Amino acid sequence: MSSSRSENKNQDAVTSDTTNDPLRPSDHVDGDDSITQPRLGIVGWLRWGWRQLTSMRTALILLLVLAIAAIPGSIFPQRMADPNGVTQWQRDNPDLFPVLDALKMFDVYLSPWFSAIYLLLFASLVGCVIPRIRHHAKALRARPPRTPARLQRLEDYREVVRDAPDAEAAASASIDVATKQLKALGYRVERYDRGRTFSVSAERGYWRETGNLLFHLALVGVLVTVGIGGGFSYTGQRVIVEGETFANTLIDYDSMNRGRFVGDDALAPYSMRLDSFDVTYQPYGEPGSGQAGDFSANVTVQENGEERTGAVKVNEPLAVADDDIFLLGNGYAPTITVRNADDEVVFTGSVPFLPQDNNMFSLGIVKITDGMPEQLGIRALFYPTAATGADGTIASAYGDLVNPLLTLDVFEGDLGVNDGVPRSVYVLDTTDLTQLTGRAIGKESIELSPGKTADLPDGLGTITFEDDSPAGATDASQSVKRFASLQIHRDDSGPFVLGFALLALAGLMIALFVPRRRVWVKATAADGAVNLEYAALARGEDPTLAAAVDDLVAGHGRLLDVAGDTTAREILDEAVPSAEPQAPASDSPKVD
Repeated sequence: MSSSRSENKNQDAVTSDTTNDPLRPSDHVDGDDSITQPRLGIVGWLRWGWRQLTSMRTALILLLVLAIAAIPGSIFPQRMADPNGVTQWQRDNPDLFPVLDALKMFDVYLSPWFSAIYLLLFASLVGCVIPRIRHHAKALRARPPRTPARLQRLEDYREVVRDAPDAEAAASASIDVATKQLKALGYRVERYDRGRTFSVSAERGYWRETGNLLFHLALVGVLVTVGIGGGFSYTGQRVIVEGETFANTLIDYDSMNRGRFVGDDALAPYSMRLDSFDVTYQPYGEPGSGQAGDFSANVTVQENGEERTGAVKVNEPLAVADDDIFLLGNGYAPTITVRNADDEVVFTGSVPFLPQDNNMFSLGIVKITDGMPEQLGIRALFYPTAATGADGTIASAYGDLVNPLLTLDVFEGDLGVNDGVPRSVYVLDTTDLTQLTGRAIGKESIELSPGKTADLPDGLGTITFEDDSPAGATDASQSVKRFASLQIHRDDSGPFVLGFALLALAGLMIALFVPRRRVWVKATAADGAVNLEYAALARGEDPTLAAAVDDLVAGHGRLLDVAGDTTAREILDEAVPSAEPQAPASDSPKVD
């Protein structure tokens, strides 16, 4: 008890001493009053949040997050660009698909979270740039800073003493020379004189900040044009076989990805017929045999009642109306005719086959939904130049039509086209089908050359590989039609994006290569001498600053030597016009 009482008395004594101490404030760290932080309130928190959002660090983080957020768009098929791929992904992953679909993994670029990142990045860049523009405009109007009293404290400092009978006049004249010299080198100058001390303050390199702002403004321009222009652009794909005509309507596209502002009537009215598809191959037996040298889709376009011909080549799109037509791919399209047991035609058409290798070995699918006892699916392989190996396997030895051969495996059953689920015409789902021909069941596949007919199994009918050679042709080089895969693209924002990208590049180059410097020259008059001081200061890294100060000192000395006994201003008027700045590291003009 006595011990605790003594401790309390000691504490009371300390508190009394602290309170009565006139040199110690009442809210000192060992005082009784606790520290209370001010409350920000709603407005304060909003200001704090805006400052965090508009910091350059946040803008860089958001740019990185945007790049990461775009990755799922390249991993998962997107509903707008590949609806069949999304359907196939759903069939292959029925349990995982609802979760990913709820997260908008199949509509990444239209999802709320991707749009939120995009808009936050836009707001962050705008919030960063606008205050910097105001600050930069104010800095451009400001005078160069007053010459420091002690230039020798700067790292890049030089001092020269020159004899002069009239020291004060010589000191003033030397600053006149330095002023003209620095102006000739592109500096903004301001004269500061005080008593027997004369000085000039110069600065240059504001183009560096201008380039930095130009770069960020160009980034904002790219975001705006991509965001707005994407809503008015569209990209469609169409596979056209020789002799077919494509009309620029939504129903005639194989797939279409259009912006949210593109209406059904936004497509320009025109049609296009694929007259021929020309390919040149390296001759068989020569080095690089089978390699294609050139592709040309020769088309006839009808627009506004006028007809004209053109060609779509690789990296040479054809401009039609406001669209650009690109060549994406090509291949063969064998013409196949199927008849049932009553000799009725149940299918006929030129089927595009997808190339599987450089020798144009191709895969095609034929689906027959009506006219047969059950639905038929045919998986066909096409060999432009068929060659049989020692083990009996067939391969294509050359990409051109030398010995065309078609092999077919026939399936019977339910193709799944009546369940309302879209299915790709290039994929045959054999889950509910029974195979009738093919090595998998120990039966030979059907083999056909152009103009030949074979019987279908089980007396189902016949199948014919039509010969599409023009009348009078004697070889197989034109016996099979070709197809061209075309992409029709419209994006009016393209020139604006390019312009802003070039501005961003120009701004970046300016920001990287223009140095920001401040230079001072001071002349102090003494008894029979002038003390000249030179100093420079860089904003940021400038490894050439020391050399620039040395050149400034040397150039100033040469100009003073040229002046001689004549007034410096008269001599400088003759010397400066012939002065040429040296390399970026040099700050001294040359005088002839």
